[in-house]
Amino acid sequence: MRIVDAHHHLWDLGVRDQDWITGAALAPLRRDFLLGHYQPLAAQNGVGASIVVQTVTVPGETPELLALAATSDLIAGVVGWADLTAPGLTDRIAELTARPGGDKLVGLRHQVQNEPDPQWLTRPDVLRGLAAVAHAGLVYDLVITAGQLPAAVQAAAAVPDLLFVLDHLGKPAIASGSTEPWERDLRRLAALPNTAGKLSGLVTEADWTRWQVADLRPYTEVALDAFGPDRVMFGSDWPVCTLAASYAEVLQAARDLTGDLSDAGREAIFAGTATRVYRLGR
Repeated sequence: MRIVDAHHHLWDLGVRDQDWITGAALAPLRRDFLLGHYQPLAAQNGVGASIVVQTVTVPGETPELLALAATSDLIAGVVGWADLTAPGLTDRIAELTARPGGDKLVGLRHQVQNEPDPQWLTRPDVLRGLAAVAHAGLVYDLVITAGQLPAAVQAAAAVPDLLFVLDHLGKPAIASGSTEPWERDLRRLAALPNTAGKLSGLVTEADWTRWQVADLRPYTEVALDAFGPDRVMFGSDWPVCTLAASYAEVLQAARDLTGDLSDAGREAIFAGTATRVYRLGR
């Protein structure tokens, strides 16, 4: 079965610092993770296309990712960053799409999870930016905490022409085993037709050293029931996932969690949904 990895990262610390990698727990990530490291993993695990996702909120990273994508048949899409609140956002998106690799810009995102205002997504200047993203034909990735899901619901309802993709299923509290109020709020988001979810980043929301597939299952089952397989996509979240699991272990967990689905449902999760949502190969 063809696999699209809808969420991974790449960085070269010699080119750009990753200032979020701090403390002993994240120390294993404080090294380069390059395309040359990712390609063998993709080949070994049957991944035929991927989407590389921004990690830092600086203007320079997205052009670098686009330039890298321009050299790679593996990278089919880039989810980059631009300031949603900037008056010149439309021009900035146009500049990015005009660059080498700009035809692979499929979406934008912002580290909303780090914003102190839980209602940041509903600010008027942010909503204007989201409308500009929709007008440009791009997707918006939501990297939020579970507590920010209510604001995401409001934003998705306010900008119905924009497709919102929920990274890491909204980061539920898997390590504690809690499902509420995450389940209630995720179902409210999934009830909106302009939303989708990524089956990604779950192992690092679980206990890194003792997680089992059974720990992830209640959250995956909620997401599959709420969105349906046609609006769920697999993402490895490599290399962040390596804090808790190898690439192969993450992929196998996703296969185990979706093993009861039909062939069509699994094809959607592992390739079809991402291909359609991000319009890969357009």
